[in-house]
Amino acid sequence: MRTVRSVTRGIPALLVAAVLLVTAVPGAVAAPDAVPASAPAALTGDDLATSWTGPLSTRGRYIVDANGDRFKLKSGNWAGAQGTYVGSGDVGDVANHQAHQKSNNVPLGLDRTPIGQIMADFHSLGINSIRLPFANALVHDKSVVPDTAVAANSQLKGKTPLEVFDAVIAALTADGFAVILNNHTTSYRFCCGLDGNERWNSGQSTQQWIDDWVFMTKRYQANKRVVGADLRNEVRRDTWDDANWGLGDEHDEYTAFEQAGNKILQADPDMLIIMEGINWQGIPAAGLPHQRPDLKPVRTLSHTLIDSNKLVYAVHFYGYTGPANTGAGSGPGSTDDPRYQDFTPEKLAQVVNDEGLFVTEEGKHFTAPVWVSEFGAAGRGSTDAKEKTWFKNFTDILVKNDTDFAQWPLVGWSDDKGTPNDNWALISYDASGNGLSVEDDGDWRATDWNKLVNAPAKSGPIAPVNHWNIVYIDHGDWNLSRTMLAKADWSPGNSKGNCPDTERLIGLSHSYGRGLCTDVAEPLKAAGDWEMVNDERYVQQGDWANGYNKLQCPVDSFAVGYSMNGPAMVSLLCAPSATPLPTKGRSVWFDKGDNRPATGGAKGSDWAENDYKGQCADNEYVAGVAMTWKSLQRGRPDALLCRPLT
Repeated sequence: MRTVRSVTRGIPALLVAAVLLVTAVPGAVAAPDAVPASAPAALTGDDLATSWTGPLSTRGRYIVDANGDRFKLKSGNWAGAQGTYVGSGDVGDVANHQAHQKSNNVPLGLDRTPIGQIMADFHSLGINSIRLPFANALVHDKSVVPDTAVAANSQLKGKTPLEVFDAVIAALTADGFAVILNNHTTSYRFCCGLDGNERWNSGQSTQQWIDDWVFMTKRYQANKRVVGADLRNEVRRDTWDDANWGLGDEHDEYTAFEQAGNKILQADPDMLIIMEGINWQGIPAAGLPHQRPDLKPVRTLSHTLIDSNKLVYAVHFYGYTGPANTGAGSGPGSTDDPRYQDFTPEKLAQVVNDEGLFVTEEGKHFTAPVWVSEFGAAGRGSTDAKEKTWFKNFTDILVKNDTDFAQWPLVGWSDDKGTPNDNWALISYDASGNGLSVEDDGDWRATDWNKLVNAPAKSGPIAPVNHWNIVYIDHGDWNLSRTMLAKADWSPGNSKGNCPDTERLIGLSHSYGRGLCTDVAEPLKAAGDWEMVNDERYVQQGDWANGYNKLQCPVDSFAVGYSMNGPAMVSLLCAPSATPLPTKGRSVWFDKGDNRPATGGAKGSDWAENDYKGQCADNEYVAGVAMTWKSLQRGRPDALLCRPLT
């Protein structure tokens, strides 16, 4: 959600320490040639419903439906259930709500227009999916919404905000739209800035946040057009602390998102798990470090879920913000750092790629779809030439890269003269229910919006892909196996990492316990228990690391996990193969430098930054690990025994 462009509110100078964040960026490359600018063809609900089948999953950089066909997210944000109150004054006064629009904590527009008409208007925009923001407060709110909040939809009178949310989801999915739930805020306060909603655990514990997600997941589990969980909106600095990526503390977004994503998949394995990067770090003031990291940390530390085909990364991008610019026009939080709209098209494409779209590169440990889940610009009545140019350049980038997108926001109010309260909305409704769309005369955005929605895109069947995924036990267990999650602790007192059930261990780092898993040429597992090996009883085919201690899997089994105590190897977790495996192999030493295959195997992506790495070839399996306590090596892994799969 964009910050305070449409709301005037003061931020005390005392709070500059965390002031005004906003959005991020997606993208890459350059402007396309001529593309269609006519209005998109409006599908009926039946047309859209028959065009795809839920649930959704991923194949490399693409999202696919249940038939394996590309499903490009062409989305809008239907805001309101996250709250519109700006945080000061009487909450009942519409003047104290974003753009003088009081949602009563349900999606905007239900007071003005029948939901069936809203569905038809959404179809007219050419979209196929809805990002539906909600507050954690909505999950627990037992109050009944005012009748005025749903005046145009009498069937919704007497319902709680959550029950209205249910009805909205039912209407959307019945009309063929894919719905992605977005945990936008903790309280019903309009995002973003120092608003008490800065992190997933602002105003609540991480466990409560995860519990709310599991509740929402189970609530809609039977509806396979509810396709995804967008874990948290625009994580940013609060007054005193930055969020971080992998430090293992209570501000660690990387770990919190990993935990939540896997709990959601345990509740419903059909859900997409959508993760934004860190939207803002630092104090936005001259001479102090500050930045918008977005997805840049993913380049060296990506997520691994218990189901490898369910991860989507997301970024936000608004022209008036920048890589180190909050978007503030003046006062606290305002700096001279360039905004995205200040960049040339070529520079913008480079920055967008560096901060987001690089994730779509194939064959890396971080490869995943990237969804630009928020972007937008002021439309009707705007005279901001820079923003208009940025919007054209940015939508050109989305077209060129065939990027999934979601515009912010879909719905707003307008007055009785047709003037929008919030001219960023694509559709505005007046008090009588009359709608004004981006497709109606007078909205300069129509050309670029239609270009984007109508742009040629990859479609049809997407081939299955291989995965390379990180195991990260720097701060504790990283159990990615459904099989082992159902069992007791297999190496008590030690840090454990195991691969997803569809993958095997293929690499280890020397000092920090990082691992790499893959499913390339994955052998089938035989029935029977997996074995924890913590001694040399299976070192029977020759000494492949003379003078070193060794852990080795039994014949016809392969490593799928490992445990460590500090830097020292403790054990290997070995799974039995359904077919015989060769026993001749090679030693891959990485005690003095990287030893990785020249091709394949997450080539060109660093899965253990600033550490030596050993990695078997894609057509091999890890059969053993060697280590020593000599020369102060403290039991660190030094070599892998790599054997061919066939």
